[in-house]
Amino acid sequence: MKKIAVFVMGPDRPGIIAAVSKTLFEYGCNLEDVSQTILQSSFVGIFIGTIPEILSEEAVLAALQADVEPMGLAVHLSLTQEPAGEPTVSESFVITTVGSDRPGLVAGVAEILAKSSVNITNLKAVFRGTKNPNHNVMIYEVDIPQSLDQHSFRTALYNRAHELGLDISLQHREIFEQIHRV
Repeated sequence: MKKIAVFVMGPDRPGIIAAVSKTLFEYGCNLEDVSQTILQSSFVGIFIGTIPEILSEEAVLAALQADVEPMGLAVHLSLTQEPAGEPTVSESFVITTVGSDRPGLVAGVAEILAKSSVNITNLKAVFRGTKNPNHNVMIYEVDIPQSLDQHSFRTALYNRAHELGLDISLQHREIFEQIHRV
């Protein structure tokens, strides 16, 4: 089996996941992971799965396009590969920022994370365009390498947040989940 990634995006409406998953099933594909979200009125979905070796990814893409393009959606398919080398040993943390909206907030925080080899595994940024800082929140789920100098990283992150006018919190994922459990 070959591993594929399918990316679908466009205006949100009911039936998108049903159409994509049905087409993949009809072509003998097995879904392994699906992530989708709606940002304002736009749908974005990522489907990871496998297709039979004898089937071309071009055939699957053509079938997907025939099914979702009439819905106003764009679709892209690519083969994926397993990462090379040894995996980095890391721990999961949650970074939360709150502050007034302005250009460069995501870029400013993400730059510090990238320089520290911290991987963003999920990001939710909600900006309502108001000056009320409680309306503008970013939640980064990140994997921090265990080998990282924690003190230097925290100092750089908190300094950048201060430069950007953001209140920031960094918590181990397990602590974050316990505190925010309903």
